[in-house]
Parts: sequence; C-alpha cells; structure tokens
Amino acid sequence: MFLMQLYCRCFPDSLVIMGKELGLEKLLVLFLVLISVRYSEELQSSQVKTLKRIQHLLNYPTALNSWSNETDFCKMEPSLSVTVVCYDENITQLHIIGRKGTSPLPRKFSIRSFLNALAKLPSLKVLRLVSLGLWGPLPGNVSRLAALEILDLSSNYFHSSIPQTVSSLTHLQTLVLDGNRLAGRIPDGVGSLSALAVLSVKSNMLNGSLPDTLRDLKNLRVLSLSRNNFSGDVPDLSSLQNLQVLELEDNSFGTKFPQIGSKIESIALSNNKFSASIPEKVQSYYQLEHFDISSNNFVGPFPTSLLSLSSITYLNVAGNKLTGMLFEDNPCNTALDFVDLSSNLLTGTLPSCLLSSSRNRILHFSNNCLATEDGSQHPLSFCRNEALAVGVLPHHQRHKPASKVVLALIICGSITGGVILVCLTILIVKSFLAKNAAKNTTTRSISDDASSLYTNKLFTDARYITQAMKLGALNLPSYRTFTLDELEEATNNFDTTNFMGEIPNGQMYRGQLRDGSYVTIRCLIMKRSKSHQNFMHHIELISKLRHQHLVSALGHCFQFYLDDSSVSRIFLVFEYVPNGTLRRWISDKHARRKLTWIQRIESATGVAKGLHFLHNGIVPGIFSNNLKITNILLDQNLVAKINSYNSPILSENFGKEYRQTFPVGYNQREKYEEKLDVYDFGVILLEIITGRQINTRNDILILQNQLQASITGKGANVVDVAIRSSCSGESLRTMVEMCCRCLHEDLVNRPSMEDVLWNLQFAAQVQDDYHSTDGSPISPLQPSSQLIIR
Repeated sequence: MFLMQLYCRCFPDSLVIMGKELGLEKLLVLFLVLISVRYSEELQSSQVKTLKRIQHLLNYPTALNSWSNETDFCKMEPSLSVTVVCYDENITQLHIIGRKGTSPLPRKFSIRSFLNALAKLPSLKVLRLVSLGLWGPLPGNVSRLAALEILDLSSNYFHSSIPQTVSSLTHLQTLVLDGNRLAGRIPDGVGSLSALAVLSVKSNMLNGSLPDTLRDLKNLRVLSLSRNNFSGDVPDLSSLQNLQVLELEDNSFGTKFPQIGSKIESIALSNNKFSASIPEKVQSYYQLEHFDISSNNFVGPFPTSLLSLSSITYLNVAGNKLTGMLFEDNPCNTALDFVDLSSNLLTGTLPSCLLSSSRNRILHFSNNCLATEDGSQHPLSFCRNEALAVGVLPHHQRHKPASKVVLALIICGSITGGVILVCLTILIVKSFLAKNAAKNTTTRSISDDASSLYTNKLFTDARYITQAMKLGALNLPSYRTFTLDELEEATNNFDTTNFMGEIPNGQMYRGQLRDGSYVTIRCLIMKRSKSHQNFMHHIELISKLRHQHLVSALGHCFQFYLDDSSVSRIFLVFEYVPNGTLRRWISDKHARRKLTWIQRIESATGVAKGLHFLHNGIVPGIFSNNLKITNILLDQNLVAKINSYNSPILSENFGKEYRQTFPVGYNQREKYEEKLDVYDFGVILLEIITGRQINTRNDILILQNQLQASITGKGANVVDVAIRSSCSGESLRTMVEMCCRCLHEDLVNRPSMEDVLWNLQFAAQVQDDYHSTDGSPISPLQPSSQLIIR
C-alpha cells in the first residue's frame, strides 16, 4: 500500500486510476519500470552535466563544439578527435584528441578541478586526453579515478613529478604520459600496479635510477622510457616474462646490458652509456624483431647469429667497439630490412646474403676494417690496435693458447710501443669524429620511426581489448604459456583414450593438469612456415575473450621445427566443459533427460549474452560467428557456453591469407554481420522450442511455418512435448515471436541482440510468475532501448 501511495504522489491522477484498475501486482511492475526509466534519465542528466563541465574547463575546444545539453553522448558517432563509449548507460570511455602542438590552456585552468569533474564519471575505464594543452603538476587526486584501466595524458604540459598516488589505480593496465615536462624519479609504488601492461613516459625530463619494483610488474609488455635523463644500471627485468618492448634510447643508462626475458620483441638502447659486451642470451631471443644498441660503448665480439634470428627485421649496432670477423657465408634472415654495422672494429668479408639485391634492404657498414673496395674502411691494423686500446682481443685470437697471446703482446709492445702511443692519440680523435658522424646520419630517424610504430601497435592492441569490456568475474586461472611437457603429462602423451575428435587443422584432446583440473587441448597443425610471432596477435585476442558464456582459453604452447624455428604446432588450452552440447539436452533421441522450459530459456539467454559480448564487449567486435547448437556446451551447472566463434586461429581457413581491419568509426558492415548472428541464434531458438533437430535450410522453413501456425491455432502443435505442460502461454508466445523475428528474411526486420535479451529475460520473468501465482502472466511491455546484462 505504501508503494501505491508513493505512486500516487509521483504520477498524474489519470495514471493512478488506470493503475488501480490493473491491480496491485501489475501496478507494482509498472511502477518499477517507470522508476527505472526515471533513474536512467537522472543518470544521463548527471553525465551530461559532467561532460559540459569538462567542455568548459577545456576552454571549449573546437573538437567539442557539437556538445550541448541535448546531446545523447552514448549514441554519438566516434571520430578521430572525440569518442565517447557507454555501457549500461554509464560512460566507460572518453577519448579527446587535440591538434599536435596545442598551446597551454589559460592561467585560470586548474588540473585539480578538472580531475574532480572527471571523478563524477565513476564507471570511466578508459581516459585519453591527448594534445589538449593541459598543464600544471599532475595532482594526487588522480587516484579518485579508481576504475581506470587505460590512462593516456600524452603531449600536454604536465610538470613536476609523477605522484605516488598513481599506485592506488589498481586496475590500471596502460599508463602513457609521453611528451610532457615531468621531472624527478619514477615512484616506487608503480611496482604495485599488478595489472599494468604498458608503461610509457617518453620525452620528459625524468631522472635518477629506475626503481627495483619494476620487476614486480609481471604483466608488463611495453616499457618505454626513451628521451629522458635516467641513469645507472637497469634493474633486473628477467622476471618480466611477458615483456615484449623495451625502449630506453637517449638516456644515460649503463654499464651492463639489461637482463630481460626471452619473449622480448623490440630492444632499443641507443645513445646511452652501456660499455659491457652483448650477452650470449641475446642469440636465443627468437621473437626479437627490432634490435638497436647504436651509439654506446659496447665492446667484445659481435654475435653474427643476430643476423639470422628467426624474427629479426631491424638491426643497428653502429657506433660501438664491437670486434670479430665476418664471413661471406654467414647466414642472415631474408626479412632483414635495415642493417647498420658502421663505426665498429669488424674485420673479414661482408656476408653475401646482406648484399643480395632481391630485397630493398638498407645496409650501412662504413668505418670498420672489412675487405671492401669502396674506400669506406680503415686498415686492418686500426681495428687491431683499437681492440687492444679498450682491452679486447680480436675474436679470432681468443682461441689461441694463453702463452702465445702473452708472447705476442710482449713482442708487439717492445717493437712498436712508442709508435703506438702517437698513433693511438690520432686514432682516438678519429674514432671520436667517426662516432659523432654516425650520430648525424639518417639512421637515427629511421630507428625512431620503427620503434615508435612498434610501440603504437602494441598500445593499440592493449587499448582495444581491456578489462573494461568484460562482464562479470570468472573463476578462472590467469592466462599463461604451457610447456609441451605439461601437456604431454596431462594427456598421457596424447593417448587415444583422451582423444575427443577432429577439428579444423588438427585434433582435440582432454587432459588433466597437475592441480587436478580438466582442460580441453586443441592441437593445430601448421602447414606454412611462419615464426610464432605471426600468431601472437591471434593468441592475444583469444586470451582476452573471457566471459561466463564463452568457453575461455587458459593458455597456449608453441612447438617448433628444429631446422628453421618456425611453428609446427600450436596447442590451445581451454576450460573443460563436461556436459556436452546443448543439442544433447534438447533434441537428442537418446538423452536421459531433457532441459525444462525455464532451463531452456536460461540457456538461450546465456548464448545471447555470449554473443552480445562478442559484438560489443571488445573493439572491434567479433561477428559472423556461424553459431550452431552443436557449438553450445553446458557446464556442470548447465550454464551455456559458446565453444566456437569467428577467431581466425580457430577457423578451418586459418593459415590462408587473412586481413583484419580495425574500424575507427561506425561501420555498416558490423550491423549486417550482427544480423547474420541473430539469424543463427533464431535457428537455435527454433530447436529449443520444438525439440527437433535442424540440419538444413529446408528444416528451418518447414518448422518455422509450422510453429507460426500452431501458435495461432491454425496448425498442429509442434512445441516439444517435454515442455508443453510446464510453460506458460505468455512465456512461450514471447519466445516464439522472438524466434520468428530472428529468422525474418529481411535483415532490417531482425531484432538487435539487446532486443533479443530483453525479451528472453521477460519470458523468464513471466514463466516464474506462472509458477508462483494463480493468475495469468502479465503482458509484455515494450522493450527498453537500454539493457542491463548480468
């Protein structure tokens, strides 16, 4: 009665009279719907005020000219300069990109007030404010943006130090502060950001040594500290097994080569003070693509195996004191696009593979002691004397007995001691000039561009698939790399008793890990010779596709050919789903028992939520998933999970030429492909309702017509006999109508996934009411334009 009184106060008399005629229960439902709508309107109004406040504080930049009190920010089309993304009516992403070189905002601007305004968007996960003229010290109240996963404040005018409070942003995955005027040290608290995958502070004035706590960032993939004033030894980063990019150019780091994990793909150390030798471990970096240690003081032998690393495309060791002899038959990777060996102490003959004209390769080798005829080399004695001056023996002399080496040095010293002293002075001056000349070549700009492009690619990947897009917490272990030994142990050496069946490009096995948990292992056989790096983007994608209604990946393992280190097999480890396919519980003639009507609605709802996540939970969405009822599995709690989706690495065409695009704005093709998935979902609904297996297009047309006729009383009842007596008429009618709409021939008339989900949840609600009340179920209301997906 209290609700009735409250309703009467809130709404006009005519609505109250109508409500009393409907009865208390229906009135209560109507009241809750109206309250929900009112809450939604208030939420949107609050967010509009916040964004208008941000527009004012940014001094009304041109990019935000279209913002007004009437703007529906959640439906704005994204552009290159402004993007607003909403989920459940809450703003989760805000991207504002100004023009490069934008002047600082007026003196009245307050960064603290600006961040306080942003804090009124509590669901904000992604914040990119680039080239907007923001200035001032980065304040401690940045910690109020507690839900942030991606923060990019690059190309502004922030100064002072990075606040310690940044360590309280515990969900942060990406932190980009490039191109500001930040000074001081990186705070120790950064090491507590356990989810951090990208840390980039390029082009600032940061200084001092790096904190040892960096080694605690186990998920770090990109560490970019170029163009600052850092100094001292780089801390041991070998525990960062996921680190792919290390950029330390233009600092004062030294003296030892950094210790890093074997998954590294890009190393940029140019223009520092490194003076040790290149460790042998570098020769085992099979994923290494970009290697730049130019303009340092590295000594010792040049590892010629760097030229033939399986993934290497860019190699720059110019301006060091590397020794060793090159041979004409040294192998090299045909994918090498850039090689700079200049200004070292190398002898011998250039490898013929570097001189091949079959590839448009950039090659520099001047100021060594190589046997060439272009006049760009020093005499052989120069390199020998320089090697002695820095205390390094030429590489070919390291295998001689120690006594002979000592004798040779004594004789050499007694004969030419005085002459060498004079020559050394001249040669050191020449070496200094040569080193400066090397710094002024175009090699530097090429290096910067290549390194920058590589980082941008990885940052983009991290930006598109984030925790912000995920729905619900999953009780799953972290995604990881498995060893082949683990998988062989789990499957008893892939014994036939664990064989589950053939899949495109391979086989599938069941396994039991050491912790007792069961997994499904897909073994994909590669038919083309590619390095594992060619597959890492696909691996990255499936590792992020984790959802309650998707069969989620737990890890992977690569197996390589021994002759060229290309991938021979890929093992993908997924969670094990024990209760078979949805068809087994719906239309299998040999099923021990079948799902009840409410269980069928719940299964359909689970599939719809999984599809909605594939479409909207990541950017870009995954469409055209060729959904089938045999690809829907049920777990131990009969929760439906989509087992197959349109990921290239899981498709039968994987290994053929594949191109994936990342649209910036609205793409009509996505709407088209979404409706293809809606149709496939309609086919699954048809089988759920009728309990009859559907295998052909003709089966779909016949059953659809029979179902429509039966629901109107003009034909035989084709609803599954197992659920006829238990389902309410209203619930069944809602499901049938939704099924027929999904199967509509005209794509435009097919519903959206939001519409589908609303109706499924409504069907479940009226079914519950059917069992809990004596009256007939309530009539369906018009679906809301927004939907809460749990």
